[in-house]
Amino acid sequence: MAILFLAAVPLALLAWFILQPRWVERRRARLRDRPFPAAWREILRRRVPYFHRLPGELQRQLEGHIQVFLDEKEFVGCAGQEIDDEVRVTVAAQACLVLLNRRPRYFPSLRQVLVYPGPFVVERLRHEPSGVLQETRNALAGESWVHGQVILSWEDTVAGAADAHDGRNVVIHEFAHQLDQEKGFANGAPLLPARRRYESWSTVLLAEFQRLQAAIAMGEPTLLSPYGATNPAEFFAVASEVFFEQPDLMAAAHPDLYAELSRFYRVDPNKWGQSQLI
Repeated sequence: MAILFLAAVPLALLAWFILQPRWVERRRARLRDRPFPAAWREILRRRVPYFHRLPGELQRQLEGHIQVFLDEKEFVGCAGQEIDDEVRVTVAAQACLVLLNRRPRYFPSLRQVLVYPGPFVVERLRHEPSGVLQETRNALAGESWVHGQVILSWEDTVAGAADAHDGRNVVIHEFAHQLDQEKGFANGAPLLPARRRYESWSTVLLAEFQRLQAAIAMGEPTLLSPYGATNPAEFFAVASEVFFEQPDLMAAAHPDLYAELSRFYRVDPNKWGQSQLI
């Protein structure tokens, strides 16, 4: 009996690995098919005006993704921040923009979204050129961790959602990092559907990253935030904010970058109307 039991264990594990993804997708499909709560749609109307720029089919996609996201991810309030549907739906709606028209994996490493009332302070150790470790304190609007958490300022989340045309959106920024981090680290090159795509991606984004760095060094105005010149990972996240919020300006000033991001995200925000209500 013991031998039979031991033999059955690998078979059970094999069956679990084969069937588990199917069970997960069936559960997610049921969640996406649920009627979207009227109270949640009212939150979108008030908090996320961007939602009504989307074509009707993408609005329905986004509603389905929101329902899966909220079922799977835990929200934690920090420093006295209360978590209610207003917070959860506002965050989820912006996070799930980056999943449209894709086969969503729903940020597989993410377990929790931590929300502070406003910018939160983080302490870091920085290596000085002298070799000394210097402790620094920085106030952040958001942060994405490779293993399990996104941290957001509610104040900045609301501001980013309220103005859908300023090219600044902390939730899009941090969840672009989550896509980049799916491979276990962030380097500005998220997982692409085919190996041949990496050559074009690297060529275009590196050229645009260097262009941004050069413009900042010369004191020239830039469409993308100077923060994008920090490193390639931050460049991808900053560019994603502008891609979704200022697509017309990016398409005009950075056509190659816009085309590359459009292929990656599988959407063309430059064609979306200003009020396509469903």
